[in-house]
Amino acid sequence: MSELATETGTTGPSIVWFRDDLRLADHPALHQAMTRGAPVVAVFVLDEESPGVRPLGGASRWWLHNSLLSLTASLARLGVPLVLRRGPAETIITELAAATAASAVYWNRRYGQAERDVDTRVKARLRTAGTEAQSFAGSLLFEPWTIQTGQGNPYSVFTPFWRACLAAPLPRAPHPAPGSLARWPGEVPSDDLATWHLEPTRPDWADGLRALWQPGEASAQERLADFLHESLGRYADERDLPAEDATSRLSPHLRWGEVSPYQVWHETRLASEGLTGSAAKGAVRFLTELGWREFSYHVLFHAPQIATDNWKPDFDAFPWQPLDQNALEAWQQGRTGFALVDAGMRELWRTGTMHNRVRMVTASFLTKNLLIDWREGERWFWDTLVDADPASNPASWQWVAGSGADAAPYFRIFNPELQFAKFDPHQSYVRANVPEWGTDAYPEPIVDLGETRRAALAAYETVKAAKGL
Repeated sequence: MSELATETGTTGPSIVWFRDDLRLADHPALHQAMTRGAPVVAVFVLDEESPGVRPLGGASRWWLHNSLLSLTASLARLGVPLVLRRGPAETIITELAAATAASAVYWNRRYGQAERDVDTRVKARLRTAGTEAQSFAGSLLFEPWTIQTGQGNPYSVFTPFWRACLAAPLPRAPHPAPGSLARWPGEVPSDDLATWHLEPTRPDWADGLRALWQPGEASAQERLADFLHESLGRYADERDLPAEDATSRLSPHLRWGEVSPYQVWHETRLASEGLTGSAAKGAVRFLTELGWREFSYHVLFHAPQIATDNWKPDFDAFPWQPLDQNALEAWQQGRTGFALVDAGMRELWRTGTMHNRVRMVTASFLTKNLLIDWREGERWFWDTLVDADPASNPASWQWVAGSGADAAPYFRIFNPELQFAKFDPHQSYVRANVPEWGTDAYPEPIVDLGETRRAALAAYETVKAAKGL
């Protein structure tokens, strides 16, 4: 026990360990600490050293830097500093608990195997030392182990999974943000955020991210409110049109936990009361997209290696072509000669995001027209997306490639020219992102769509043969 706690005779503080939940409202771990009534020590650990933990990509690091600035300011208004530490979380949390004589450590759960292993070890060490250690459900509406088939197995198809979720007890109401917190009177050393070098400098490629995004809880709440007021009623009809501002753009805020799925769920349900027709359909469709996020984490929990291993082992037989570095770079840089693909890839590089419909088209082009392994695309998106998370990113890539859960028909091939004509009929999205499109400066297509489609279907026959079909 620390000298301060011994001298004052006070109960040890509650440590709140922030992770992918950089908010104050509807934060179950923080709510528990507030309910307990003891002083609070808030900490964020940048752990890139624990075994199996995947280092963040560049765009995610930019977002994290700015989100931590926002959280620091929010906690400061309550009189509590945010302690920043870098290194193995198990060591840092247990040492911090000992140094502050903490009586309790609280955090919200994560679902990757490496993170769960860290949490298990931290709980064991804290409890052995006599410190209360509790984790809470703050990032998913339905814990992965609570939604099972009638045979007690995890779901592999989205529709019955989401049906089972909707038949489960309704998600709890969000917790309010604390109005005040008691600060622990001791001093806890903290890193200077600038020394983590999360923002790019040489070169500084983040101007486009700064122009579009404002990380932080306040911005997340504002974006949710604006979407529900302005766009929910037309979401069902316009969500697939990349030139229209009809989507929520909440994905990075959800990825970093600046808004919780419970808040999104309940506020959407409230906003949809009284809606009819296509407007009511928009609310249902939007919540279903929240369901896809849940399903991706359900898959991750039961198949922790989805960023590296085919979810369907049969796809280990798929004959990916030897990597054509020139073709990969043309795809990454948005100069394939296919307008919708190039528009999406340039939007991604400039803004750290890409419209969901276009994500499917660009992923299909890489995996099926170029026959480049989906893992190459997943790694690129991991590095360039501000909303890259350990579940949705690999699960979505495997879905498009055909190797993932609910990837039926697995041989689906998106024709980028037909998709362009259907979903960007006025060419507004393409012209905004590829200004030289339609001029002599625009590159010729790097592949023939017909030939590459036939090659892809032939490659998929290899998978069928391996299955004995």
